[in-house]
Amino acid sequence: MLMSTGHIAKPHTPEEYVQIDDGPWAPFPDAFSDGGITWKLLHVSPESGGWTAIFTCPAGSSFAAHIHTGPGEYFLTQGRMDVRGGRDAGGDTAVAPGYGFESSGARHDRTFFPVDSVFYMTFLGPLAFIQPDGTVIANIGWAEAQGAWTAFLAAQS
Repeated sequence: MLMSTGHIAKPHTPEEYVQIDDGPWAPFPDAFSDGGITWKLLHVSPESGGWTAIFTCPAGSSFAAHIHTGPGEYFLTQGRMDVRGGRDAGGDTAVAPGYGFESSGARHDRTFFPVDSVFYMTFLGPLAFIQPDGTVIANIGWAEAQGAWTAFLAAQS
């Protein structure tokens, strides 16, 4: 459909619904986590660069060092999450139920889960997983998350 301005009208993004307790949980890549973290991709938004996922984090698990290249919001539904070393080290300790906002550029050298935990997060931009000196190992945005999730589901069939 051509609009009067000469631009092509783009279709409205359809609504989506995901039943979280249906289907398998994918292992989160060992290169970016430790201790058996699993995840489900809930939504990707190419037009905004956003992606939303839910994570299960066993006691003692952690995410590798990363930088949020865009802001993000999370809701910790179960457990505890020590961000930037936790409260005792000058960071944050989230206790369920708890909400957190991560600003663009926030660096997390380790995100640790001392007890079984579950959280939901929307990322508005990629996560840049980094080495200790800040060198980027990988940027994980909506396209990479969708590709990993699609590959996981294909391997299940």
